[in-house]
Amino acid sequence: MKITFYGHNTLLIEINETNILIDPFISGNPLSKDKIDMSTIKADYILLTHAHQDHVLDAEAIAKRNTATIVSNYEIATYYQNLGIEVHPMNHGGAWSFEFGKVKYVNAIHTSSFADGTYGGQPGGFIIEGEHKTIYIAGDTALTMDMKLIPLRNTLDLAILPIGDNFTMGVDDAIIASDFVECNKILGVHYDTFGYIEIDHDEAKQKFFEKNKDLMLLGIGESIVL
Repeated sequence: MKITFYGHNTLLIEINETNILIDPFISGNPLSKDKIDMSTIKADYILLTHAHQDHVLDAEAIAKRNTATIVSNYEIATYYQNLGIEVHPMNHGGAWSFEFGKVKYVNAIHTSSFADGTYGGQPGGFIIEGEHKTIYIAGDTALTMDMKLIPLRNTLDLAILPIGDNFTMGVDDAIIASDFVECNKILGVHYDTFGYIEIDHDEAKQKFFEKNKDLMLLGIGESIVL
């Protein structure tokens, strides 16, 4: 499983020959728009955690160019289906086995609406079980006790957690979240994109290190392999 960071909460996950894009927000991201050429991104599936513009801005364009399937909650899936895009609707607690692995849509505490005001259903996160590795993508969320349910069913190899604070968990709550999901390998997302969520990288890494945890902060375009 290869994971590439495109800034904010945008990730490309490659499992065998399948490309899964998470929350595409590139053209409107001042940190990534000049570094990432969207026309080169290949996506078979696009997973959307919720409907906010900083998570879905480029979903329509990339989906149509790649004939990709959008996977999200029922309301978001219906929104894109009405635009002529192939979709797979889900809802909280439900799972589905795709050719690349099993996906479960799990709870998140946040809000969800499209930029035009259309209701975007309830926000969520994803657990992706590949052939050999399992990851948790929290999406935009507050710290929630629901996270404690995850290790009852899944042993995680990586937890992808927001750490920018203000709109989501900050670093201190993300450390607790990593305890709740019982995973000490963390990829931080949703930070630095705009003023409200700028963080001190060294301080964040040190706080995780002091709790015997590994916080990875990738540069835009950088990848890790699990």
